[in-house]
Amino acid sequence: MASLLRSLRRRIITPNISETKLATRGFHVKNAEARDLLETVGEMFLTGYAYAAEARTPAEAEERLEQIPRRFRGFAYEGAGMAYAILDATPLATSGKVAASLAGRGDAQVYLIYVGVGWAMARLPRVLWSKIHAPDPLLRWLALDGYGFHQAYFRTQQYVHEQYQDPRFPWPKDGTSAYANRVIDQGIGRALWFVGGTDVEVVSSLIAKFPEQRRGDLYAGSGLAATYACGAEEDELRRFAELAGPYRPQLAQGSAFAAEARVRPGLVVPATEIATRVFCGVPPEQAARISNESRPDQPIQGDVPAYEVWRQRIADQFVSLGGVSR
Repeated sequence: MASLLRSLRRRIITPNISETKLATRGFHVKNAEARDLLETVGEMFLTGYAYAAEARTPAEAEERLEQIPRRFRGFAYEGAGMAYAILDATPLATSGKVAASLAGRGDAQVYLIYVGVGWAMARLPRVLWSKIHAPDPLLRWLALDGYGFHQAYFRTQQYVHEQYQDPRFPWPKDGTSAYANRVIDQGIGRALWFVGGTDVEVVSSLIAKFPEQRRGDLYAGSGLAATYACGAEEDELRRFAELAGPYRPQLAQGSAFAAEARVRPGLVVPATEIATRVFCGVPPEQAARISNESRPDQPIQGDVPAYEVWRQRIADQFVSLGGVSR
């Protein structure tokens, strides 16, 4: 009976796979290969979501998540993070699933789990956001990256073409929420890689329509997606870096985040190595090390959140290495 209930729960709360089709979303199709890649990413996200929704425990779900092909495993963990957060916030459900995941194999996928939590925030009523488990004061901002991606992916007209921003975003509640839209923009930028179908000309043209003060964060998100999800050849990536112009340091910063997210669990793929060499001027292991070593190790005093200090330090490192110019 318990297994039947878990299966029913999975079917009820798992989004329909048709929602990940580029034709359904109305996204640009560069070619069949790029379309298949992006749709597989969506399929693997939903697979991870379903595994987590149906499992009795995160440890049980992880046995199946670890069987996902390495190129797509992180996306499955991202989907699992969304499912865990929704289950944690659901009345009468057993809480603590996000925490249990992060204490297990999910620790290696911590960045993707936090992003998945942000997907859950986009689907949950705001009154339930108090149940969100995002304890790390630095990494919790990644939840808003996930939130921004979700909104741009599913509410593309409003968040991409109309460039909507919530003037009073209510999270987090510790006085730093004024920075929230910056991180949401990074998630929107990541989604633009999907909206533009990995076509660098289309993605750059979408970014160019946003106000200038938002473009650096959008390029950071797009650089992350181009490095983690991939989907573009080396010459295309070089063109993307050229189109980024003064935002190349932000492009490199996003790429370094993606490198760390793949290096940490041992999921580096050749396309990621090409991307970090183009955007950062270094292999993914070095880009990941720069990202990790740039983390603030002390509480940051002042108006700039530690997460933004981290991002600025990473961007400055690549400028100082000479591989990226401002």
